[in-house]
Amino acid sequence: MEARDKQVLRSFRLELGAEVLVEGLVLQYLYQEGILTESHVQEIKAQATGLRKTMLLLDILPSRGPKAFDAFLDSLQEFPWVREKLEKAREEAVVELPAVVIYGCESWTIKKSECQRIDAFELWCWRRLLRVPWTVRR
Repeated sequence: MEARDKQVLRSFRLELGAEVLVEGLVLQYLYQEGILTESHVQEIKAQATGLRKTMLLLDILPSRGPKAFDAFLDSLQEFPWVREKLEKAREEAVVELPAVVIYGCESWTIKKSECQRIDAFELWCWRRLLRVPWTVRR
């Protein structure tokens, strides 16, 4: 599951716990799609309350592969308003890079060949945005 999807699940955790009943079609759909195993389904059904069932499902989902979030959205057929909220939040979610990844990037040495590739990419982006064909010259 992508970091963006994990962030959306984390931010809507309490709301999902209050609005989604995982006992019905949600569990069966996720089991059918291979996202959950039979032991996961039994473990979730063994929980005492609906809130605990939902929370356990939300704990399990992030570790169930890249298709888990999309399958979870598909399983929310009984809860279209929740699905719409999650899809909207997914589109708006911005994943921040850890500071370690960009630490010191201002002082990185850029070789001449790398600089040329960056310039070429920038021009390609501009041509793409402005829909200028490659055959057009100055």
